[in-house]
Amino acid sequence: MNWQLILESLGPIAIGAVTGTIPLTLASFALGLVIAVALALARISGVRWLSGLARAYISAIRGTPLLVQLFVIFYGMPQIGITLDPWPSAIIALSMNVGGYAAEIIRASILSIPRGQWEAASMIGMSRGQSLWRIVLPQAARVSVPPLSNTFISLVKDTSLCSVILFTELFRVAQRIAAPSGEFLTIYIVAAAIYWVICLVLAAGQDRLEKKLDRYAV
Repeated sequence: MNWQLILESLGPIAIGAVTGTIPLTLASFALGLVIAVALALARISGVRWLSGLARAYISAIRGTPLLVQLFVIFYGMPQIGITLDPWPSAIIALSMNVGGYAAEIIRASILSIPRGQWEAASMIGMSRGQSLWRIVLPQAARVSVPPLSNTFISLVKDTSLCSVILFTELFRVAQRIAAPSGEFLTIYIVAAAIYWVICLVLAAGQDRLEKKLDRYAV
């Protein structure tokens, strides 16, 4: 192990995580949740064509590798006249991917709420939309926290794939440092350690959030 190289590379790689990996993860997850909620509501809407479109989207996203999705958006879209920089390409691909996976989580969470909740809301004069937004979704959100937290942690690691479209994040910085030095094993171990630390922190936060929500569970 080249300890001097480890110490010298630790700072730049950590900065890559702070300026690239973490913002990309947050932005993609937020947009992905918006897509996921829309898809989940479409799936349970009862409108056949709308539910079919949502089902097709989810199937396409879940049935194709994220790496291929990144390549289609960054390298493929210019052939039809749409050229995007690495940052928006990464956000679009990751948020679409998160949306496809998180949609089924949210749909299952909504369906897990007892039918009696809908009926009780209807009895006090709430419409179906009001019942959904005021009664069902808040409870579904609590149910969906554990699986969505896992999705978020996985997304942190998935951002490393964005290095193939030249987006500067943690792993891309590690590649740039490793190339001239030839110390690929050492640098990539440093990068892996930083990913691990980030995921450990997020997992600890997930545990605390779940325990806090459990105290308010009915």
